[in-house]
Amino acid sequence: MASIELVRDFLGQKRLAFVGVSERPKDYSRALFREFCARGYEAIPVNPAVAEIEGRRSFARVSDIDPVPDGVVALTSSAVTERLVGEWIEAGVKRVWMCRTAGKGAVSEEAVGRCQAHGVAVVAGECPFMFLTGDYAEGGGWVHHLHARIKKMIGAYPR
Repeated sequence: MASIELVRDFLGQKRLAFVGVSERPKDYSRALFREFCARGYEAIPVNPAVAEIEGRRSFARVSDIDPVPDGVVALTSSAVTERLVGEWIEAGVKRVWMCRTAGKGAVSEEAVGRCQAHGVAVVAGECPFMFLTGDYAEGGGWVHHLHARIKKMIGAYPR
C-alpha cells in the first residue's frame, strides 16, 4: 500500500504523462485524463496510435516529451508497464502511479522493484479518483468517494 505522503507528493506535481490513455472518449482512462486537465494539470497523453487526445498532442513515448514530465500515470496492463518502465527510468521520470481499476491493472511487482531500485517513487494500485473526489469529480465521483470510504473503514486506505 502506498503512503498518503507518496500520493500527495505525486498529486502535487503539475506536469504528468498519461501512458495508455484511450482513444475511446468514454473509457475510464479518458475520464481520469479529463479530470486532471480540469484541475489545472498539464496532462500529456501518451498513446502511439493517435496524434491528439482531448485537443492535446499525443506522444508515442514518454522519452519523446521535453522536458521530462514530473510523473507518469500508467493506464496500461501490467505486462505493458513492465515493458515500458525502463524507458521511463531512462528518460528521468521520478514518480510513477500504476493505476488499478480491475485485476492488477498497471501494477507489476517487477516494475515496482525496478522503479524503487532507481529511486523512482511509486504509487502502486490506487485509483487516483479516490484522492480527487472530495467535490465529486466528473469521472463518477460518488462511486470513487464511496470506494475511498470503504477502504478507510477496512484500513486499506493509504496512511
